[in-house]
Amino acid sequence: MLTANAPETKDNDFTWRDFQARNNNELVAILGNFVNRAIVLTHKYFNGVIPAAHELTDYDRQTMAEFKDVKATLSENIETFHFREALKDAMNLARIGNKYLADTEPWKLAKTDMTRVETIMNLALQISANLAIAFEPFLPFSAAKLRKMLGMDEVRWEKLGDIDILAAGNRVEQPVLLFEKIDDSVVEAQKARLERIKQENIVKNFQAKAVAEPCTYDDFAKLDIRVGTVLACEKVKKADKLLQFTIDDGLKGRTIVSGIAKWYQPEELVGKQVCFIANFPPKMLKGVESQGMILSAEDADGRLVVIGPTGPVKPGVQVG
Repeated sequence: MLTANAPETKDNDFTWRDFQARNNNELVAILGNFVNRAIVLTHKYFNGVIPAAHELTDYDRQTMAEFKDVKATLSENIETFHFREALKDAMNLARIGNKYLADTEPWKLAKTDMTRVETIMNLALQISANLAIAFEPFLPFSAAKLRKMLGMDEVRWEKLGDIDILAAGNRVEQPVLLFEKIDDSVVEAQKARLERIKQENIVKNFQAKAVAEPCTYDDFAKLDIRVGTVLACEKVKKADKLLQFTIDDGLKGRTIVSGIAKWYQPEELVGKQVCFIANFPPKMLKGVESQGMILSAEDADGRLVVIGPTGPVKPGVQVG
């Protein structure tokens, strides 16, 4: 007996998520619609009772033969861990069911030949039962929902490909949607939640970096660190990460370009006092001459926080 044991979570396994990203619309259109039609028509024509199958046509037997092919390839692909290919095999079984209903058109035959409709709907429900088995390794929760609608008590992999899984005379439940549409806002909220948890874990597990190699006071004294007041601040054109500061440095004023646009809006910084290195040589950044470097601290979550005095001081005073 084949044991289908692909990894799963409540959102189904990793292979399914990858598959779903590319095939969600197809899944709903083919699998969901087929199962829904099969159960809806059973309730419409037979009050939810599974009808008996009568004499099979050549087309019925051809469809049944395709079941066997799907079972063989699906089983082999799962056993060899080719999960994407196995999912394609399971989807192919849903396509067989859709095609069978579309070609046999029981809704038209119901006007003239209910005996034939009984056979068609029996076979359609047997395909649905096969789908409940085939998708169990990949969609365990949806497969369980389908089994409940069909009145299936268990999953028996060896029955995959059979057309006697459901007994005539048993009842199927009222149809429910196998897949519910997820609004984009729900997806975005979940993504935001996961990102928030990720950042919280980064902060929680933060460890300070090792202290740098020793330096002397003379090395430090070479840096002319001063306090300036931000008179104006704006984004640098064609540079998403850069902000252009106009700084009152107590002398003639200066322009400094800093890569903190991801963490600050320009208007947040106007009027604040910041620490900057005053004796770095000027450097052109995106067409703007930067006359120093604003100091900032990188927090545990990667945010850059501008460094400044804890209380107001005169622009131009030195830090040391």
